[in-house]
Amino acid sequence: MTEPNDANADTDTDTDAGGAGDAVEFADLPRNDPLSAVSPLDGRYAGRTTPLVPYASEAALMQARTRVEVEYLIALADLEATPLVLEADARAALRKLYEAFDGEDAQLVKDLEVRGAEGYSATNHDVKAVEYFLRIRLDEAEAAGVVADAEAIYPWIHFGLTSEDVNNLAQRLLVKPAVESVLVPAIREVRDALVELAHDYGDVPMLARTHGQPATPTTFGKEMAVYASRLGRALGRLGDATDDISGKLAGASGTYAAHDAAYPDVDWEAFSASFVEGLGFAHEPLTTQVNPCDDLAALFDAIRGVNNVLLDLDRDVWLYVSDRYLGQRTVEGETGSSTMPHKVNPIDFENSEGNLSKANSDLTFLADYVTTSRLQRDLSDSTVKRNIGAAFAHCLIGYSKTESGLGKVVPNEQVMREELESTPEIIGEAVQTILRREGDTDAYERVKELTRGRDVTLADFQALFDDLDVSEDVRAELKALTPTGYTGVADQLAESVE
Repeated sequence: MTEPNDANADTDTDTDAGGAGDAVEFADLPRNDPLSAVSPLDGRYAGRTTPLVPYASEAALMQARTRVEVEYLIALADLEATPLVLEADARAALRKLYEAFDGEDAQLVKDLEVRGAEGYSATNHDVKAVEYFLRIRLDEAEAAGVVADAEAIYPWIHFGLTSEDVNNLAQRLLVKPAVESVLVPAIREVRDALVELAHDYGDVPMLARTHGQPATPTTFGKEMAVYASRLGRALGRLGDATDDISGKLAGASGTYAAHDAAYPDVDWEAFSASFVEGLGFAHEPLTTQVNPCDDLAALFDAIRGVNNVLLDLDRDVWLYVSDRYLGQRTVEGETGSSTMPHKVNPIDFENSEGNLSKANSDLTFLADYVTTSRLQRDLSDSTVKRNIGAAFAHCLIGYSKTESGLGKVVPNEQVMREELESTPEIIGEAVQTILRREGDTDAYERVKELTRGRDVTLADFQALFDDLDVSEDVRAELKALTPTGYTGVADQLAESVE
């Protein structure tokens, strides 16, 4: 069944004016206009998702399939068992088909699939359309004198393969560089921003909160260093998962049956391993028709690990802004609220939280779904895998928004110090620990009686210190304690992250 041209399709419409089901078709908007996009990824956020187009678009998948088919054809020509001969010029011409693959090529492949073109009927099959695309281009190469006999090459295109042999490799040729060239650099930009904040504000004291209650002070920089460190580890896990991506090329049921029937003396498993590894992937030797996709599931889980760190960060920074610990640089002309002119909202972190949450939902679904297939093959995963790019796009938006937000925040050191100074009970931990060191068996209880559930002042602590049976040196040590100075080695920890 060919795909209709929705812009020209006849539709039944409700003629009752003002009905709830009435829809404006916006016929004056081009189909590729962002304002007419069904998804915000290609509409509102198109500018932010553009870096993924070479890896997530349908044209990119066509190009990757072409690459797999061409390289497989050349690999067959290298086998002594086959009569296929491809001279250097022919090989160069074939490789140029995917190296210089453009919009005109993509349109031809699509025409072959849905309408038919160049004497071929519509295939209604996306991989078969690539096979016919190669035939057409080989004919052109023969006419140009680059290929001696194009028709003699036809039988060797897609020889012994099932579509999934091509698709699983093509998808991984897109997924791996999408992660390495687009997502990872964006994540590193966030980490770099965190490291900068850690170093710049490593000695700025800040009240910590555990269970939402005042707790031992920290520094703003040290808290940013924690996220930088976590993000670094998450990036390491993502790198490992990317390195472990694997591919299959074993025929319709994973047995190399067609290959073995045609050339039983060829070690097809070794051929497959060499071919898959030549594309940059580990070889998956035991499969059904489909690659089990455990590698992709591990990759999606690793990306979720990155996202979870950033979601935690987004929410914490949002709270710091709410508590006025952080101010935000204003953007000229930006509106924070349609009714409250004063508002400067933490919209970057909110936007990031929404997109990363959506990405994680999609990645969880993908990881669960792509690893299952009824018996040796069902096709339900095919449409699901087309949404990998969308999940990556939500990730990319989230990363860019977090990085943008971090570039705007400014620690409000005065607010932080004022809150610390108004919460003197937080030095109680230090007091009872020093007294324990001096052998006071009731140290904890003594401080608890003074502070728990009560409003205390530094003067109350000073009175306690005056009554203690301790040396003058210890008394001086206790009296020197202040909320703003009780941050341990937080500044050193902040500086240690690189």
